[in-house]
Amino acid sequence: MPCVRMDRVAFEIFGRPIYWYGILFGLGFLAASFHYGWLGRRQRRDPEFATDLILWIMLGTVVGARTAYVLANWDEVTANGLIGIINVREGGMVFYGGLIGASLLVVLFARRRKVSLLQMGDFAIGGVPIGHALGRIGCLVNGCCFGSETKCALSVAVEGVNRHPTPLYEAVGNLLIYVLLLAFTLRNPRRGRVLALYLLTYPVLRFGLEFLRGDDRITFAGLHLAQFVSLALFTTGAVLWYASGRMNIPSDANPARR
Repeated sequence: MPCVRMDRVAFEIFGRPIYWYGILFGLGFLAASFHYGWLGRRQRRDPEFATDLILWIMLGTVVGARTAYVLANWDEVTANGLIGIINVREGGMVFYGGLIGASLLVVLFARRRKVSLLQMGDFAIGGVPIGHALGRIGCLVNGCCFGSETKCALSVAVEGVNRHPTPLYEAVGNLLIYVLLLAFTLRNPRRGRVLALYLLTYPVLRFGLEFLRGDDRITFAGLHLAQFVSLALFTTGAVLWYASGRMNIPSDANPARR
């Protein structure tokens, strides 16, 4: 049966391993920053807007994602002391925690820049799926967020067991969502609807993939915690889509309509 085996270490510097997870995590932020730079120029924003935004998003994402992971895995993380809380070289991030952390700082950024929250949300959310896709490739190489045991041809070897490459599935799904959001943004939808579209698509992807996950998950009533979060976000997206239509406020995606 075909099976992929991956080396977590990309290379070494002075005998210290540099992991693919960290490299791809960083490349995810880089890809998002290119997206924000391009979209910022298209919307005729000042050059510092995209640069400042990605810094705020990076801080919120790392702190939020790590905090969520530490809270969910406290005993494992602190087994060798509290220093384990900040040890992220080999992984240990929770996406929804990062999304919440980044969202909080984006709200502060919008207030500082005097930009409406819906306008800021539409702008910021567009870079999330492309960065997330690269981050999930890092998870795949790192052997975390793995799927349940399978005999399919795309299986990957994790701890000697062939499993679904759920990070790969999610990466592909995120790339498709990125293309969808980008195409929708260029159509100049009503303000708030780009953000709503993300909340109507990614949670569906994540909810389904959770059924294929094979790692330890926090579970209630037969569903993973991430699935409850997905349901909440999907509901928020549906309400936002409806409300944005009622408000009838155009977005700033097309400079010609500014």
